[in-house]
Amino acid sequence: MAAADPGLARFGARTHRYAIEPRLTETEIRAFEEFHGIALPAEYRSFVAEVGDGPAGPAHGLMPLVSLGAEAAVDDERAVDDEWAEDRRQGRLSEPFPLTGPLPGRIGAPGLEELTSGTLMLAEEGCAMFLRLILNGPYAGEVWRIDPDWGGFTPVSPGFRAWYGSWLASR
Repeated sequence: MAAADPGLARFGARTHRYAIEPRLTETEIRAFEEFHGIALPAEYRSFVAEVGDGPAGPAHGLMPLVSLGAEAAVDDERAVDDEWAEDRRQGRLSEPFPLTGPLPGRIGAPGLEELTSGTLMLAEEGCAMFLRLILNGPYAGEVWRIDPDWGGFTPVSPGFRAWYGSWLASR
């Protein structure tokens, strides 16, 4: 993909630059899961173990599971540090996913943290829109988009592999 886009013209390419961080070890993944009291969905878990911990991916790229790193933490362009840090608060990821179905339409910004408990932010699309991986309940493993201004909180893909694969297949 990087060879086909040397000018980084594709949406999000200037943010992730098609870079892939090192894979996470089983010890790192297990420590994350134990700390948060969760089991990562198998497709995502195998991605960070076998491919890498982001960032090349849909939208502005995948957020790392274990560390933002110094460069991302000071990059005002990403503006997702707070969202990433909120997801890493102990207990938040293991909370039940509160929705019993999609929530279409405008939802407004206040109280979003209540809607996103039990989910992991995968990527930012800009304008307060995030792609999130559902971690528990009947929608576990699905990727949903939260767009507080216009799109609500709705499914995007039945799983991480399909979501990421769709990005790889798009040109």
